[in-house]
Amino acid sequence: MNNDGNKMNTLTRNLSKLIFISLFFCFGCNNNNNQSTNILKAQTKVEGSMSMENNYETATFGEGCFWCTEAVFQRLKGVIKVESGYSGGDVPNPTYEAVCTGKTGHAECSQITFDPKIISYSELLEVFWKTHDPTTLNRQGNDAGTQYRSVIFYHNDEQKQLAEKSKFELDSAKVWNSPIVTEIIPFKIFFKAEDYHHDYYNQHGSQPYCSFVITPKVAKFKKIFADLLKKN
Repeated sequence: MNNDGNKMNTLTRNLSKLIFISLFFCFGCNNNNNQSTNILKAQTKVEGSMSMENNYETATFGEGCFWCTEAVFQRLKGVIKVESGYSGGDVPNPTYEAVCTGKTGHAECSQITFDPKIISYSELLEVFWKTHDPTTLNRQGNDAGTQYRSVIFYHNDEQKQLAEKSKFELDSAKVWNSPIVTEIIPFKIFFKAEDYHHDYYNQHGSQPYCSFVITPKVAKFKKIFADLLKKN
């Protein structure tokens, strides 16, 4: 990640710590679950304010395993940060193990902070559609279950309209032999995945799943979107 991204992460963590301390002394330890929820909401507000200050925007996509999604989007110029996590479910603070049961309703997804002056939401959508199969219901390759469903969580009306328009156009053009089953639903809340899931491909590229599944996907992505890649 570039220096601006690192500075933003550091400032966000510092602000989050201050919020945690304030909540602790104001509310004590009345209820651990309520406290965790309050802290999570506070962190979400802080990150949202940081995005507004820098004129950054947020996109949230689910297209199967979030290791794959993260590996693709973090290579795009204009993408400030990509975080793996869970969204779209009913269970608060889900764990990876719980999500993998398919019973929490969450999808594995990536939350993408991007600079719209460098890369547009429409371009992110194009990458989304072309880096997974949006016609397979609750499955990507050998990864099966509702947690691997294809889904776009829109953050505002403009994102909703762009997502629906692109889906309609691709379906009408019959780009795939089967109809698109991608959900387009409003974003509600994003739960960050456990630390070991973040930057997974970059740190574990030789791991079998990475070698056989993610590496070929990233290679194909680089050829198709060469003009959108970050310069190393």
